[in-house]
Amino acid sequence: MKTIIVTGASGNLGRAVLKKFLSEGYHVVGTVVHDDPAAMDVSHPEFEKYVVDLMSEEDSQKFVDSVVSRNGSIDAAVLTVGGFAMGKVTDTKTSDILKQYKLNFETVYNTARPIFNQMMKQNAGRIFMIGSRPGSDMRHSKGMVAYGLTKSLIFRLAELMNDEAKDHNIVTSIVVPSTIDTPQNRKSMPDADFSKWVKPEAIADVISFYCSDEARILREPVIKVYGAS
Repeated sequence: MKTIIVTGASGNLGRAVLKKFLSEGYHVVGTVVHDDPAAMDVSHPEFEKYVVDLMSEEDSQKFVDSVVSRNGSIDAAVLTVGGFAMGKVTDTKTSDILKQYKLNFETVYNTARPIFNQMMKQNAGRIFMIGSRPGSDMRHSKGMVAYGLTKSLIFRLAELMNDEAKDHNIVTSIVVPSTIDTPQNRKSMPDADFSKWVKPEAIADVISFYCSDEARILREPVIKVYGAS
């Protein structure tokens, strides 16, 4: 049985991903934060939940080591944890950038690095990081400077990891969604056309395909999931 790690398992996207992979016969290991306010309604014999502080490099390493010890290998990882903040250059302090850096980069790097190291030993694996339009092109970062800058680092990290793993069967991809159809986004943008947004389940389907045997020859580092918006 294949094993996949899903960080931010209680979030809208994380939950959709874990449910998709459980339906595909994977053993799913999901991370949540301490005193997570989002209720986890997933009850499945192949779902394993860990409470991990992903801002801690030590805790993240121990978590990955534990997953490997219990399951032997890591076939895939979907790293969904991150955060968002508005702010123009005139309003954004370095402390604002640092906060977004911790949310959007450290939480990814702290898990991606030990997962990547394990996959290098295995000579196989798929890693998916969640990017954003502002992170892919600074022209889309107007009014969200700290968010765009820190998200852009995810793209550079994937490039570096793919270069290091070019002689191995390991691919790191960036999933770039447009507006995701979540209750929180609907509440914050009540006048938007929700039909144009991309559903978390659709993103999970795309990630699942890229993990399939049919997609094993694909090496696309950036996967745009824009829906109709």
